[in-house]
Amino acid sequence: MYRVFYFTIIFLCVASCKKEARSTTQDLINTKLSGPVFGTSYSVIYASEMDYTKQFDSLFEVINQSMSTYIPDSEISKLNRNEPHQLDIHFQNVFLASKKIYDQTNGAFDPTIGNVVNAWSFGADKKKFLTDSTTIDSLMRFVGFDKVKPINHRYGFKINKPQNTYLEFNAIAKGYGVDVIGEFLERKNIQDYLVEIGGEIRARGVNKDKNSPWRVGLDEPRFDGEQSVYKAIVLKDESMATSGTYRKFKIDDNGNRYAHIIDTKTGYPSKTNILSISVIAEDCMTADAYATAFQTMGIETVTQFLKSHPELKVFIIFENDNNEFETLNLNNFPE
Repeated sequence: MYRVFYFTIIFLCVASCKKEARSTTQDLINTKLSGPVFGTSYSVIYASEMDYTKQFDSLFEVINQSMSTYIPDSEISKLNRNEPHQLDIHFQNVFLASKKIYDQTNGAFDPTIGNVVNAWSFGADKKKFLTDSTTIDSLMRFVGFDKVKPINHRYGFKINKPQNTYLEFNAIAKGYGVDVIGEFLERKNIQDYLVEIGGEIRARGVNKDKNSPWRVGLDEPRFDGEQSVYKAIVLKDESMATSGTYRKFKIDDNGNRYAHIIDTKTGYPSKTNILSISVIAEDCMTADAYATAFQTMGIETVTQFLKSHPELKVFIIFENDNNEFETLNLNNFPE
């Protein structure tokens, strides 16, 4: 982890200089912190000279201990093993948000698809690679977030799930982590910041160093593993998440390519011409979940869905019948 701090040295000379000095200090007070988290990296820029590295690390640790399926003694790992569990407020927040989005997308977003994801070797268990349809049919019997019920308990939040149902919040937890850091900064009365974890972003206020809105880049879909910016947009008091099929995929012994987005209705990798889909919402948790769901829903269904969800802005990069890139801007996604 490294930390870069931006400061301006102010020399107070006479009374006439003080007003200019205060103004300059206000213009150049951004701090940038970055480091590894959630199997990727984070970057936070905020208008303060305070170093919140320890606080960020502590929050990341709590979220991991709550919802990481890669940690054997996390709350979600214990829950998946049907061990006695006491779920914290972070788990509760993500669970309830997932329920809402599951219902609104008619199950396209489904946290119980995790065991099927693992069967395709896209999840925590890297040793599995599915070639047997019988395995899929067996696992799909336990898929369905409607089977998982919250329990009102005076001693804390609990849920009731079928014994063989496996929960995984990887498609929403990263966005939630972005929101947790943003809300922490707001509790510190910091209103100008940008939080990014693995490409998921939350922006508030302006970039004080440049005295301008926050500008972020959208990646160009590339299959060669390289990274380049397709275009830059302005985010103001919004969050954005992007889901793509062009980076994370598996190739079997026969050369067949499988995208990592699993269709929650069939249990198989989604057949879609969408290469990348970016969603802007008020909070990053919501944007993260919808970006995943929209990959499986397809362009026509997403277009119809967004007519009744004006709060979501969407930008899609897809491959047409001539294998050429095309784009689609929905609900006034910024140009």
